[in-house]
Amino acid sequence: MDGALIVDKPSGWTSHDVVNKVRRLADTKKVGHLGTLDPLATGVLPLVMGRATRLAQFFTRNDKVYEARIRFGWSTDSYDADGESTSSPVAVELDETELKRLLKSYEGESLQTPPPVSAKKVSGVPAYKLARKQQVVELKPAPVTIFECALKGIEGDEAAVRIHCSAGTYVRAIAHEIGQTLGCGAFLSALRRTASGDFAIGQACTLERLAELAAAGDLAQVLLPASKLLPEFPVEVVDALTAGRIRQGREFRASPFQARFSRYVKAVTPQGELVAIGEAKLPNVYHPVLVL
Repeated sequence: MDGALIVDKPSGWTSHDVVNKVRRLADTKKVGHLGTLDPLATGVLPLVMGRATRLAQFFTRNDKVYEARIRFGWSTDSYDADGESTSSPVAVELDETELKRLLKSYEGESLQTPPPVSAKKVSGVPAYKLARKQQVVELKPAPVTIFECALKGIEGDEAAVRIHCSAGTYVRAIAHEIGQTLGCGAFLSALRRTASGDFAIGQACTLERLAELAAAGDLAQVLLPASKLLPEFPVEVVDALTAGRIRQGREFRASPFQARFSRYVKAVTPQGELVAIGEAKLPNVYHPVLVL
């Protein structure tokens, strides 16, 4: 069980709840996630298992795609439906043209202030713990990139929005800011992640499905092998002798046609087993920086 499982996280579960569930199903402690989802959110939660947990450091392509619903009329302290109301409800009549323009204005690079109820740390303490104690939380704005922020529809006082963004972007902060701009308040009422890096919702399994497969001893059926992860890294197929040398920390050569201009390559056996991740040291010569 060395690879990745893509879970369709249910609402109401923390990402750590899902990790613990999969640990029990797979009977292993070696399970980790590649980016959290808020309890309210559903959708793509990639998990790495077994020796593949050591690959987490290389997952730098972390764009996310979300289908969100924003409810207008009042605001909450957490900027989502799980929070307490911080304003009185007001009647809302959404203008499609204005909302499209406002959403579009978020596209591009900017600085975003995280919600006070978040996992961001203040002097080593998660902000949400301070917020729950009614302590003032001041978080520094962080750079984010919004590639797309598009209106998909309006139903009464709710808007359906598609957002493609960089890692570290808080969709609920966008919802809150839009509510402030319109003067009516708003919060995130639903959020579904449909893609995270190279992983998409079409690859995801529900926890119920994973439980069925685990009971039948077929969990490996939906496991993405370690050699198939990090597809942006070129593959160098190595024979048994070379694989043995790599496992001893020896450098190896890669095809100039396969690995040209790539910092990292994957050394893989003809049987599809990932041996190591190599880092370029000389032209076409790679040093194993991680051996599985």
